[in-house]
Amino acid sequence: MTKNNMMCDVETGICGVAEENEMEVIDFNQPSKKVTLYYVTDPICSHCWALEPVLNQFIAQYGHYFNFRTIMGGLLPSWDGFADVANGINGPADVAQHWREVGEHSRMPIDGSVWIHNPIHSSFPPSKVYKVIQKKESKLANLFLRKAREAVFVFNQNISEDQVLINIVNQIGLDGELIVKEAALPSSRQLLDQDFELNESLGVRGFPTIIMVNEENKGVKMVGVRSLENYVTGLKQVLSDVEKTEEKPVSSLAAFLEKESRLFSKEIEEMYDLPKQEVKSFIQKELPSGTYKIKDILGELYVEKN
Repeated sequence: MTKNNMMCDVETGICGVAEENEMEVIDFNQPSKKVTLYYVTDPICSHCWALEPVLNQFIAQYGHYFNFRTIMGGLLPSWDGFADVANGINGPADVAQHWREVGEHSRMPIDGSVWIHNPIHSSFPPSKVYKVIQKKESKLANLFLRKAREAVFVFNQNISEDQVLINIVNQIGLDGELIVKEAALPSSRQLLDQDFELNESLGVRGFPTIIMVNEENKGVKMVGVRSLENYVTGLKQVLSDVEKTEEKPVSSLAAFLEKESRLFSKEIEEMYDLPKQEVKSFIQKELPSGTYKIKDILGELYVEKN
């Protein structure tokens, strides 16, 4: 405390430096979120899985500026008449090699052999389950999406099968049989169609697509996997009335793991700005002994809660 702070004025009744106004109205609430971020994705979009580390960091540091909305994209209605000529995909077996390439490039583990041994017939079943959960328990919808992606990309589970979906929904604390049964109803397809209609109005043609829109309906659209700096630059463009964009500090590893329950090395590297070789020692330093397991899959380290 300075000498000035020690001086108390008998006239104003203030100890310290007097304010110009006797009464001032102040607001301690966070500024209202003026931006809507639309994340257009699909449960079997491999590049969306590759985006997870950067997207997690962007939300952690800048999520206080926007309302986050996940939109289903409808990547694979069925294999009838489907082909992705640009990526050399004419049938399920062709996807396996493409997925492995994405996994190797991004270092988010992807096996891909599910396409050879038990091909996914459509991405609509997990998408409809997502929409049902979003309607009932919105806070759990993105957790389901995360678990579905882990199941299909890393652990080779066919997430177009009812039993696989039931097991995933059970994992997040909901009634899997009830949710999957409801997802098969026409009303759930209507929910999914609403997302498709929104995609069309937003001009979405590929996944992942991130669109940030402000209150004046002006925004930016970014397609594909981009760097954190790209997304921050886009956010600043739509927040033109904000003088300075401030990033929040990221949460502790313990809090991050509590939220996700399983984290891969690349996600930890991005979130905490670490080189790959330091991730294991960082985990051991940050997490209490006995609360986690460190494992390895497809040449990549990951940690999961006990």
